[in-house]
Amino acid sequence: MPSNPLCILLVEDHPFQLLATQCLLRSFGFERLTPCENAAQAVHLMTQADMPFDILLCDQCLPDLPGLELIEIASRQRFINAAILLSGLPIAELSALHVQALERGLPMLGYLSKPLNKEELSQLLFPLPAL
Repeated sequence: MPSNPLCILLVEDHPFQLLATQCLLRSFGFERLTPCENAAQAVHLMTQADMPFDILLCDQCLPDLPGLELIEIASRQRFINAAILLSGLPIAELSALHVQALERGLPMLGYLSKPLNKEELSQLLFPLPAL
């Protein structure tokens, strides 16, 4: 698959899920991946970045901050252009979080249940216009 120029920040506290998600993203041609394991590390990386990340893929159940709160901080500070929430929570809870995000005016592309499904991830990522 050809290389994709989008820059992605991936925040996932489970090492296996972090690695598996990176592999999945690379299979789509994403090479500009910045992985981290918690919200504090993510905020540090975002403040050090020269440009906003195109997409923040973020686990909802992080050890130091709920993912939706991290997305809000990142969006308000203009550290990101768009976000996808990841979680093992039931679909009804994920859907409610997505509604909350949209009500707050956050740039949500959607949400995905873990373990991630390649087709569902593709549907969120590839209708995406160049940012």
